[in-house]
Amino acid sequence: MDSIWEYSYRTLLSFAILLLLTRLSGKKQLSQMTFFTYITGIALGNIAGDIIVHKDIPIYAGIIGMGLWTILTIFLEKMSLKSSLLRVIFDGEPAIVIQNGKIQTKAMASSKLNMDDLSMLLREKDIFSIREVDYAILEPHGQLSVLKKQENEYPTKKDMKIPIQKRLYLPTELIVDGKTIEQNLKKLQFDHDWLDQQIKQQGVNSVQEIFFAELQSDGSVYLDKKQEQQNR
Repeated sequence: MDSIWEYSYRTLLSFAILLLLTRLSGKKQLSQMTFFTYITGIALGNIAGDIIVHKDIPIYAGIIGMGLWTILTIFLEKMSLKSSLLRVIFDGEPAIVIQNGKIQTKAMASSKLNMDDLSMLLREKDIFSIREVDYAILEPHGQLSVLKKQENEYPTKKDMKIPIQKRLYLPTELIVDGKTIEQNLKKLQFDHDWLDQQIKQQGVNSVQEIFFAELQSDGSVYLDKKQEQQNR
């Protein structure tokens, strides 16, 4: 009888602590989870399970383990908000698997993605032919983002007999949280003088004033200033 009460007590306590820690660790939905957050969830669940079934493990030891793991996770996620390098390490980078309608075999190989997987992911987007796709990007959480060719967008411009303008660029991040994305600027073959000119045309004097900037398909630049700048 004592064992039943002890197991019940351990179960209720572990459940309450796990619920509290998962609430503290963030609000990412399951579809947004990266490999790192997925492993964190498994680790916390395993520790909670060990507290319940292994009576030789002191309850305080399990609580310390769960608490420390959660604190480290929160700390690293806070740091990754400020560092693009840490975001790449913990969340990974998106991989372009179809570019300008062409399958990128190297990107697929590095992402451990085969054609069956790619076809399945496209079908989930209601796309049954690769020839309809202009760009397909495998996101760090495993979902596929797809940009259709303009003539296949709904309602199709072909159906409505609207002249098609060639897409000049793939929408690309230029500035995030006041920092220039150097690798993207280099890939686009633009320099800082060009970027400064673009932001000054929109009444912004410094990159540090911008929270997010993105190059649009037509070559224009979309800006979203930091909140403290907007409130001035």
